[in-house]
Amino acid sequence: MSRVLVVGLGYVGITLTVALARKGVTVYGYDKNPDTVATLAAGRPHLFEPGIAEGLRAFLGGTIHIADRPPSETVDAAIICVSTPVVAATHMPDLDNLRAAARAVAAECAPTTLVIVRSTVPVGASRQIVLPELAARWGCARLAFCPERTIQGQALRELEQLTQVVGGLDVESRERASALFARLTTRVIPVSSLEAAEAVKLVNNCHTDLIYSFGNEVALFAERLALDPLELIRAANVDYPRPDLARPGFVGGGCLSKDPYILIASSIAAGYEPWLVARARGLNEYLPLHVARRFVELIRETRGAVAGGRVLLLGFAYKGWPPTDDMRGAAVLPILDVLRTEGLALHGHDFLVAPETIARLGVTPVALDEGFAGADAVLVITDHPEYGKQDLPKLLASLRRPAVLYDCWRALDEETVRAGGIRYASIGYG
Repeated sequence: MSRVLVVGLGYVGITLTVALARKGVTVYGYDKNPDTVATLAAGRPHLFEPGIAEGLRAFLGGTIHIADRPPSETVDAAIICVSTPVVAATHMPDLDNLRAAARAVAAECAPTTLVIVRSTVPVGASRQIVLPELAARWGCARLAFCPERTIQGQALRELEQLTQVVGGLDVESRERASALFARLTTRVIPVSSLEAAEAVKLVNNCHTDLIYSFGNEVALFAERLALDPLELIRAANVDYPRPDLARPGFVGGGCLSKDPYILIASSIAAGYEPWLVARARGLNEYLPLHVARRFVELIRETRGAVAGGRVLLLGFAYKGWPPTDDMRGAAVLPILDVLRTEGLALHGHDFLVAPETIARLGVTPVALDEGFAGADAVLVITDHPEYGKQDLPKLLASLRRPAVLYDCWRALDEETVRAGGIRYASIGYG
């Protein structure tokens, strides 16, 4: 296959577009958002991901073409990469984008086009949502599902290194999709059906969510016993042959914050209510609220009052490593819901999230030295590696005393903080 249409140019779509272009595939990128199209067509990425800017510079106008409608040229395959959010009030999947994308492909592409769904969907959605839209216009369709499973910050590398799982409506669909992804990576794993491939993505992400939730459970347990959860986890992992325990921390992003709900919906529709998945997601969603409330308690204990205190928040993306500017599922959002009610003056910093984005949250964006100067408390929310490289004694010296520093990821040196006469705490500790 040499000509591919990618429908939806968010994180999943644009990374796949660049990865395929690097392998010599001509890619037509289509998105219904005119701002996204205009930005990408001008060669500017609309999100931060290593290698995307360089890929656009190298291939735009050659093997990458960006437009606000599908191309008039015939393509060998159309890959659907649109978002599939869950409704906040009900936690049910919203498949309107998926249905609209399938309809657009059916209207604009030839019936011989192989359609590959890359978006995360409930089990059965490719057959129940996408296939009817194609069949209504084409009669017979070729349809496959190949889940996106990359980590933000390392997407282009992982697209070439990770195994690609492919399920098809029939053998021909699966084999054609496998041939396309074999151009991208070294190993393709065929599975028996569309539904099996859909389930693989959900199982992967729910397992990840569950693993991280246990580290958070350990932290909350240790906090009540006045133990250091990181000490427990590190000691438990040393030369022990069973799976490593994860360290405590926030679990967010565009996938882990919604995919458990998609699995739950799929499972309940089949007559089974999962035991673990919802509890793990609930714990991970509770943690930012717990941290915010504990942070407020520490300010009150240290200063004697909370209202009027000046607070510096470090890290607004959903994670610090690998670096990203993505705020979907970011811990800072529920944390802000708590802090706003306490009469605190909120200042914020992030190495990648734009200052205007921080300002729209009602937080004053600041440079690091400006944020530390005169602050009563600091909350380090992400583990961006640059925070650990700063001149910490200099920054700490500018805090107003008495001061609190709550370091969610232990990104800063605890001894240095304590030596400066500053109260130190972390998740489940201090």
